[in-house]
Amino acid sequence: MRKNRFAREPEVDPFYDMLFNMLIAFVFCFIIALLAMNPKATKTGDIPAKAEFIITLSWPDMDPNDLDLWVQGPSGESAWFRNREVDLMFLDRDDRGNSNNTIMVNGRKVVNPLRQEVVTIRSIVPGEYVVNAHYYETKDIDSSDPRAGQPVEVNLSIVKVNPKAEVVFYGQATLEGRGKEATLARFTVTPEGGVDNVNTIPKTLVKSF
Repeated sequence: MRKNRFAREPEVDPFYDMLFNMLIAFVFCFIIALLAMNPKATKTGDIPAKAEFIITLSWPDMDPNDLDLWVQGPSGESAWFRNREVDLMFLDRDDRGNSNNTIMVNGRKVVNPLRQEVVTIRSIVPGEYVVNAHYYETKDIDSSDPRAGQPVEVNLSIVKVNPKAEVVFYGQATLEGRGKEATLARFTVTPEGGVDNVNTIPKTLVKSF
C-alpha cells in the first residue's frame, strides 16, 4: 500500500520541543562561559606575577632584630629595601623585626611571628648574582627581650621554580651584631636558565646610607 505523500506528519510532543530549546540555551551559555574564561582575553595591563627564582632569607620567629636581604644582579645593581625593583628582581617584603609585624584586628593586637625577606627573580637574566644578609638594627618593642642586639643565625634558600621546583642552594650563617654583613651565596645563571658556579666567596654590597 502506497503511502500518501500529502498526509499530515504526526504531531510532535511539545514536551520534546521544550527539552530541545533548553538544550540549545544550555549549549549557548556554555560557549559564553568558555569565552569568558579564555586566558587570551584582550585585557591590557593584566600581567601575572611570574618567578624564575625565589630567594628567601629567614631568621628565628619573634626575633626583635631587623635584618636585610641584598641581591646584586648581573648589571651590578642590587635589590634591597630602598631599591625594591631592579633588573627584574623584586624585594617582596622588608621585614623589620618587631617594627612591622604587628597589626590591630577588631581592637586586638595580632603579631606575625615569622621573620623573613623574599626576593623574586622574574625572568632569566644571565650573569652572576650575589646574595648577602645585613644586620641593620634593633627596634625592640619589648625591651626585656634578651635577643635584642645579639648575634642572629640566618637561613638562606634559593629555589629555581621553572620548569619544576629545584633547590639551588640552602645554607646558614651567623650575623654577630649591628652593621655586620655576610655573603651567603653567589651563583651564575646561564642563558638557558641553568645555574652554575655556586659559591660563598665574600663580596660587600651594603652601601653607606
